[in-house]
Amino acid sequence: MKKLKSSLMNMVLVLTGIAIVAGFALAYINSVTAPQIEKINAENLAKGIKEVMGVDANADFEYTTEEKGAYTVFKSELGTAVQSTTNGFGGPLKVLVGFDNEGNIMGYTILEHAETPGLGAKAGTWFQQGEKGKKSNIIGRNPGQRELKVTKDTGDKDDVDAITASTITSRAFLLAVQNAFNDCIKNQ
Repeated sequence: MKKLKSSLMNMVLVLTGIAIVAGFALAYINSVTAPQIEKINAENLAKGIKEVMGVDANADFEYTTEEKGAYTVFKSELGTAVQSTTNGFGGPLKVLVGFDNEGNIMGYTILEHAETPGLGAKAGTWFQQGEKGKKSNIIGRNPGQRELKVTKDTGDKDDVDAITASTITSRAFLLAVQNAFNDCIKNQ
């Protein structure tokens, strides 16, 4: 086989050919894996709803789903779970939070985030730490009785302690929970 002459036109043609082949390969792989990824996301969401509502993972649990603006609302006899998204430090922060019928927070889980590993990524557990009533724990709090704010912003010792070295993520998380309450629970 004759070697191609090293010219700008030949390099452009070869690189274009490689890009086209790579593009088709990626599109094919995406079409093959997309249904499985969608299935896994649906299973994780169903598991998350049970988790934030305090239901055993293996138990049957019925709920209705409703789109309410930027939120997805899951209603059950135990209360309401709301999927809320805000912008954190690294990008979108998608939170699923469960409220009982009085508006108290039953639990939460982080569905998606792009926060810094070891810092902002701690939001998955930070706001559940400690005993009920501790400053970093939001479980049992009612955002309708007292807005969820970071202590650093208000100076009020009764507000929520931010994640160490991750105040932006803490603010975003608390905003997602507060917005979920204000827009989906407050006027039920």
